[in-house]
Amino acid sequence: MLSERRLQVLRAIVQDYVGTEEPVGSKALTERHNLGVSPATVRNDMAALEDEGFIAQPHTSAGRIPTDKGYRLFVDKLAGVKPMTAPERRAIQNFLEGAVDLDDVVARTVRLLAQLTRQVAVVQYPSLTRSTVRHVELLSLAPARVMLVLITDTGRVEQRVVDCPAPFGEASLADLRARLNSRVANRRFADVPGLVEDLPEAFEHEDRGTVSTVLSTLLETLVEENEERLMIGGTANLTRFGHDFPLTIRPVLEALEEQVVLLKLLGEAKDPGVTVRIGHENAHEGLNSTSVVSVGYGSGGEAVAKLGVVGPTRMDYPGTMGAVRAVARYVGQILAES
Repeated sequence: MLSERRLQVLRAIVQDYVGTEEPVGSKALTERHNLGVSPATVRNDMAALEDEGFIAQPHTSAGRIPTDKGYRLFVDKLAGVKPMTAPERRAIQNFLEGAVDLDDVVARTVRLLAQLTRQVAVVQYPSLTRSTVRHVELLSLAPARVMLVLITDTGRVEQRVVDCPAPFGEASLADLRARLNSRVANRRFADVPGLVEDLPEAFEHEDRGTVSTVLSTLLETLVEENEERLMIGGTANLTRFGHDFPLTIRPVLEALEEQVVLLKLLGEAKDPGVTVRIGHENAHEGLNSTSVVSVGYGSGGEAVAKLGVVGPTRMDYPGTMGAVRAVARYVGQILAES
């Protein structure tokens, strides 16, 4: 375990390096931070930190920079994240409240995160498997054709056209709509199949084929794999950090194009707290020079998806974690109200 003083020296090195982009020397540290010890003691502390792998010396300079291990300890020992100012919070709220539908909420969230953090923003669409049904609408398009509209608690809308095996009258359609919603409204997707399996038996024999067809379309909609959608923005922000990537930013850009990689990066939605993955903690080789800060978001206190940012390991961690957490909270409120 590091002594409190050495931890203080490490914190000062991280803060200075993130702020100045320059390797940090003992003289500068003593001048800029009230460490309460002599430059010689700071030099000894830095030598010990280097021996333990928390800082390193890039060959071009006499100063030191934090390693992945150093950043990890810095993040783990953070007393708190940087809170957003009142004007920032108002700006976030006003910007997100202008959204007209779920796609717009996600698009605005990506833009906002990229602007606030000046990193690459990644937002996962709310997962259908973790959602609940708000309402199922059935509309007659023709005597034997029905439009099924599924509306979820996260504001997601899925539409399907159902070709029925026989004509289905308006009265029967209204009856099916009422019975269906009485069973599935406000219920989790996973529970729906068991709730509707005997529904066809409540109808006249000649209507049962159509009811079964509508129900099978509904169930297909619930389990479709299109749920793992992502939106990404702010990739151009990476070009500002060219010197933070050892050779080139190309491997980072290539990794960001792979949706599977990004979903793994964001992690499981059911883990709602802020997660920070630093450098080589990211399994994908192209992202070994980046850090990923992610958090779950959702309505009613349950995370239904993740959002986060990707940037260089030389990142303002308290500020980025604060921004990501604040945006997630506002997105959750908007989904709850929508």
